[in-house]
Amino acid sequence: MSIMSANHLTKIFQNHTVVDDLSFTLETGKCVALLGPNGAGKTTTLRMLAGFIKPSQGNIQFDEEQFTKDIRHYVGYLPQYPVFHNWMTGEEFLIYVGQLAYLSKNDAKTKAQELLDLVRLGDDKQKRIGKYSGGMKQRLGIAQALMHDPQLIILDEPVSSLDPIGRREVLNLIRELKKDATILFSTHILNDAEEVSDDILLLNHGKLLKQGAIHEIHSQQETKTIYLAFQDEPKFIEERLKEINSVFNIKRENAGFAITVHDVNEARSQLLEVIQSEGWNLTKFEVLTSSLEDIFIKAVTE
Repeated sequence: MSIMSANHLTKIFQNHTVVDDLSFTLETGKCVALLGPNGAGKTTTLRMLAGFIKPSQGNIQFDEEQFTKDIRHYVGYLPQYPVFHNWMTGEEFLIYVGQLAYLSKNDAKTKAQELLDLVRLGDDKQKRIGKYSGGMKQRLGIAQALMHDPQLIILDEPVSSLDPIGRREVLNLIRELKKDATILFSTHILNDAEEVSDDILLLNHGKLLKQGAIHEIHSQQETKTIYLAFQDEPKFIEERLKEINSVFNIKRENAGFAITVHDVNEARSQLLEVIQSEGWNLTKFEVLTSSLEDIFIKAVTE
């Protein structure tokens, strides 16, 4: 079920098209990574989806409604560089945010405590925000994005400025949140996208290059390459392997051979049969697959 649809979203600043005719949907309960190099249009896209800037063209729909309410009613948003009142405590800040979202002070306090516990800041709620670490501030920022019970949580580069400990804290929180929420987050750290997201949207120069489930995109980009290594390189191995009808190309790579094949399953059986019949001492047999980084680089450089 779709929670949000972006239809032909375009944003032009001073005759420069930053976002160019984007159309995609976000499915309920999914965690989606918005990927792209610097300048791809990620932040502008998120700010349109969050209702902070209006598209030059196109529209956004939530629950099959097109702007029947302020779009921010549906969205919780964490900017890349959140700003806090450092003299406030974590609890005071969330109560303040809750009242801005038209909660009563009592309701805001109850909600603040619930969220502070969720983001593991319950023991630090009376600490001044100025004393928080970077990871603690990002988790507090995620809590403020949840104060009005949004349908969609949008996080702009939530881990880009954090040290390894803070990054791990935020990724673990995203992993927990995605059990009960729909999340869209931008990142240029591809390992993070693979670790916590279900789907990806890949932008470059404002255009949507790829979208879909990560496992489907991996399958579409399968390299059909098998890597073989041997304890002692057999004589005439290349000539023998070239006789196998599933083998398309053989390339020496490191201490072994990268073999491009027509069909992985057929080639696996034929290669193993030849290796066994020849008595070759095989030390490594690996079917190579494209990483998300491989897919990313190929998409943005084509």
